[in-house]
Amino acid sequence: MSSAVRERIGNLPHELTNFVGRDRELAEVRQLLAESRLVTLAGMGGVGKTRLALRAAASLQDDFEDGVWLVELGTLVEPHLLADTVVAALGLRERVALSPLPLLVDFLADRRALIVLDNCEHLVAEVVEFAAAVLSACPQVRILATSREALAAGEEAVLRVPPLTVPDPDTTASLRDLNRYEGVVMFEARARSAVPGFSLTVDNQVTVAKICQRLEGLPLAIELAAARLRALSLKEILLRLTDRYPLLTSGNRVAPSRQQTLRLCIDWSHDLLSERERTLWRRLAVFAGGFEFDAAAEVSGFADDVLIDVLDSLVDKSILIRQETGEVVRYRMLETIREYGLEKLTEADESALLRQRHHDWCVRLTLQAESEWMGKRQLEWIARFDRTGADLRGALEFSVTAAADTDAALRMVAAIYPYWVSRGLHSEGRYWIERALARADEAPAASRVTAMCFGGMLASMQGDVEAARVWTDGAFALAQSEGDPAVRAVAVSATGYLATFSGDFNRATERFEEALLTLSVEGPPLSRVGTLVGLAMACGLAGDAQRAIACHEEVVELTESLGESMYRSYSLGMLGLALWEQGDTRRATKLIEEGVRLTRVVDDPLGLAMCLEILAWIGADRPERVAVLMGASAWVGEAAGSPTIVVRDLLGHHDRIVREATDAIGQKAFDAAFARGRDLRVDSAVAYALGDQTSPEAGASAAATRLTRRQREIAELVAQGMTNKAIAQQLVISQRTAEGHVENILTKLGFTTRAQIAAWVAGGADQES
Repeated sequence: MSSAVRERIGNLPHELTNFVGRDRELAEVRQLLAESRLVTLAGMGGVGKTRLALRAAASLQDDFEDGVWLVELGTLVEPHLLADTVVAALGLRERVALSPLPLLVDFLADRRALIVLDNCEHLVAEVVEFAAAVLSACPQVRILATSREALAAGEEAVLRVPPLTVPDPDTTASLRDLNRYEGVVMFEARARSAVPGFSLTVDNQVTVAKICQRLEGLPLAIELAAARLRALSLKEILLRLTDRYPLLTSGNRVAPSRQQTLRLCIDWSHDLLSERERTLWRRLAVFAGGFEFDAAAEVSGFADDVLIDVLDSLVDKSILIRQETGEVVRYRMLETIREYGLEKLTEADESALLRQRHHDWCVRLTLQAESEWMGKRQLEWIARFDRTGADLRGALEFSVTAAADTDAALRMVAAIYPYWVSRGLHSEGRYWIERALARADEAPAASRVTAMCFGGMLASMQGDVEAARVWTDGAFALAQSEGDPAVRAVAVSATGYLATFSGDFNRATERFEEALLTLSVEGPPLSRVGTLVGLAMACGLAGDAQRAIACHEEVVELTESLGESMYRSYSLGMLGLALWEQGDTRRATKLIEEGVRLTRVVDDPLGLAMCLEILAWIGADRPERVAVLMGASAWVGEAAGSPTIVVRDLLGHHDRIVREATDAIGQKAFDAAFARGRDLRVDSAVAYALGDQTSPEAGASAAATRLTRRQREIAELVAQGMTNKAIAQQLVISQRTAEGHVENILTKLGFTTRAQIAAWVAGGADQES
């Protein structure tokens, strides 16, 4: 599972196939991004907009200190969740008083980042509004969008993405000349993947050129045609394309559009498939975000042994893309291929059936996750939900609009709730809970109570106390009339959370205690643990340290026996803090260090930031270590979009220990050590915190001089005496970008003047870090 606290390079995926040509377009994209903060790559489906955007973005990573981030929007059908999707892609966690868009703006306000919004054509109005909000408040952020149409936004620069270059049909190119055409080079590369050893020769050059001409340089069409070389010869491919081409003109003399050419190629590829392959293609198109084997088996209706063979065949023919991460194998379709499959699904009159199957599979998946959440498979389920987010949204949309079972949506939101909490997706959770409840008047009272309680707790976590009160009071009233003790206990626990976030800690303690009387006997582990965590929080804030410690110890014991990780991670940190405050430094250190390790496994950056901060407090007798750990904590917390100290009462510890450390070593030394901590990679910070790094000073020093390739290049130009304006002109970047690079170089090296950079370069000081 990938960490939400990523390095500053962002989340760009690795290219699965080699990138061909586009040198002119790549240069133009870079130039447009230097001049404009919103650039759109526009063009028809299959022309290669996404690949061009990703390659351009990858080439610019050194120019964006705070990351290049890909946000895939092709499967997003809920416009209200646009900001949530971007927040999730950046690995941010929502926090009190900041819902997704304000959180994003706050996070990006002083950061230099590039956001790639891919496949925006169905969300044009929402993307324009989003871009305006972000770019107006975040002066160093740029957005690169792909869309089948321009966004028509103010200050937008548009690049119309052309097909790959192909030979002119009226001229005969030599073998050497053909290698200058991007379409031909791509065909040869993809043909070699299909048939190892394939190469362009004197004997086949004319046929290859004609195929690329017929396909008009469209990358997707070339992919599909080249994949057919496993079964057909070059001449057979050309003949079949030629036979179909007249159908596009419909008897007139007007040349077919490229959209028609692409359609011809997809139709041709489809018709060449066996009936099983065609059936599987259209049925798997119901998956929005890709799928794994078990999902394909349940939804498609294919037997496992048949499914394996047909999946492999569709991969061979470039209909499916196979991706392997660790032990997980997933399949996906390009959006144009998926759209075609959905058309065929409708033509086969299977759309309603497959949407229902897909929905039912998602319900079963979430209910299985719910039953196993408080156990050893919790981390697997978090990772699975990370991968299937688009399909879960699709199933929820079906549940609240078309499903006959009105209770299904409530069961799903209750099952997904702990995942939303683990990933800080509070606004998305509230969105789906609200929609599920709006259609659930006839649903069982227990389901409605649970959903309202979870909605109220998510609202409380965001600091939206009024909304939390409406949901929680409604749940409590309904639970009272229901008469089920376990259901009532869940509602009582929710009132405890409401009281905690309202500042009424005594009432919160009473409500949690009341809920535990029932949940300790009848409640599911999740409800019991959640109530214990709430009680520990309320007791700690009320000053009852011993009761808080007892609750956290019970949580740690219970979760450890179950193999659970998420709640145990939180309680280890809070228990360690409470014990340190009571003077038990030795046990506190052991627990916090265990918490550090677990937060990395759980992928909880806010928990990790808090543990690093507490370890700094525990080691207050080593002031330089205090500063390094605080710097690392600050960076980790900021990378997740939140401050390190999320409980206001703990600021006193932080401020006191900062004063003591500063008094001991001086402000300059403290600031330098803090800066080294901020510049540590996450894994290096964890190693340093746990004492696994034999020479923390050497590691911190190396981190402090870890400049990117572009920053080293600019440092050398500074050393030559060039101004920011001159640097910008030489590197073809904006002057503001050059200024930002210089500022970041100064910060990383701990310098204050350009002369210091020049001296550092002249001394050859570890520039190849």
